[in-house]
Amino acid sequence: MTELFSLSAAELVDAYKAKKISPVEATKSCLGRIAALDEKLNAFCLVDEESALADARASEARWMRNEPAGLVDGVPTTIKDLFLTRKWPTMKGSLTVSREQACDTDAPAVARLREQGAVFLGKTTTTEFGHKGVGDSPLHGTTRNPWNTDLTPGGSSCGAGVAAAASMAPLNLGSDGGGSIRIPASFCGIFGIKPGFGRVPGAPASIAGSLPGTGPMTRTVEDAALMLQVIAGDDARDWTALSDVAFDALSGLGEGVKGLRIAYAPTISGAPVTDEVAQSVAQAAAVFRELGATVEQIDLDLRRAVDIYTTILSVTLASAIAPMSEDQRKLVDPGLLIIADAGSKLGALEYAQALHVERAELGARMRALHETYDLLILPSMPRTAFPVGEDFPGDKGGEWRGDWTPFTSPFNLTYQPAASIPCGLSPEGLPIGLQIVGRVRAEATVLRAARAYEKTRAFPLPPL
Repeated sequence: MTELFSLSAAELVDAYKAKKISPVEATKSCLGRIAALDEKLNAFCLVDEESALADARASEARWMRNEPAGLVDGVPTTIKDLFLTRKWPTMKGSLTVSREQACDTDAPAVARLREQGAVFLGKTTTTEFGHKGVGDSPLHGTTRNPWNTDLTPGGSSCGAGVAAAASMAPLNLGSDGGGSIRIPASFCGIFGIKPGFGRVPGAPASIAGSLPGTGPMTRTVEDAALMLQVIAGDDARDWTALSDVAFDALSGLGEGVKGLRIAYAPTISGAPVTDEVAQSVAQAAAVFRELGATVEQIDLDLRRAVDIYTTILSVTLASAIAPMSEDQRKLVDPGLLIIADAGSKLGALEYAQALHVERAELGARMRALHETYDLLILPSMPRTAFPVGEDFPGDKGGEWRGDWTPFTSPFNLTYQPAASIPCGLSPEGLPIGLQIVGRVRAEATVLRAARAYEKTRAFPLPPL
């Protein structure tokens, strides 16, 4: 018998419609899965069983009347602990945030999910203020990879990645300011998409400006498209949100890639890639050729991208740390202090040059590439997951490095949609991610290509 927690969001909605199962049954199954596994994985910082079951009962009543609230009515869903969520605290992985805060509003993506009937199970772990690409924080502790609990799941959407991979919930809301959806998607063997800037509204305004994107982390591409369709759109609280009423993440999902032109970059600017990652991504490129796309290998030189990103990020984090007292600083993740202190020493001219001039040049270079190619494919990460307790591979403490994730942050700078989809397992049995990058505002094309690739293979989930 199929366990309900293992069903996709699309399968659940179909089953609700046919009156085969109830949202209450699906929610209880997911809550049971969390209870069974989260003690060793630490994906959740808050589980609200009472609220989830109340949401599920309300959904069940709507389905019995054949009046669902929306596309995800009754689907168990998790929220990363960086998003405001009504009645729940938003601690951001930090000991410096008050637990006594009262929240009476939802962030835009959370509000859209609630309006369309999603059942909120709880909040998932994040690194402190979402600042790094692994899975620990001073407040939430260490989140562990379900493929091997000695390894990191990646971050900063660490809990969301684990919740998806461990079948704790079919829909998981993450955010990505430099790879924070795509890194855990790659390390945990799930699908995650960072929409382009403005596609999903955000509020309150992020101190990171136009770097972050809010997006789905799921076990299937179809579920991600379903979730993105719900959370995309306008919101009066975000003046940068795209008012694109024609956006449709679902209608072209099954059209395949025949006729598309795809650039395949084995690396960026010569960054080293492990053999198993290189081989898996090359094999994925061959699959796209077999599916009817024109695939051409290119040399992609974005040599300054990581430096540009690090400059902007360090000043952003310096701004977040600046108001803190010395006592508060003692509670902060040491790695966060290192990069924030570096940012505080940068001059305004250097920051402005990176933010406005060099970033614009990078964006123009990618726009020129997409005059020729519909999509770009490349590794999501240069390697598989590494041990918990390290902020980057080989971390010995006392420094901060952004160059260990050279393939994700460039596309935060350029406003482009980018997704990670599983494309293989290493000899040690660890997931490898393929990154699919589209033109600005071309999320639907990224999803279409990801779905075409997904249909050629059944990717395993961790043996839990």
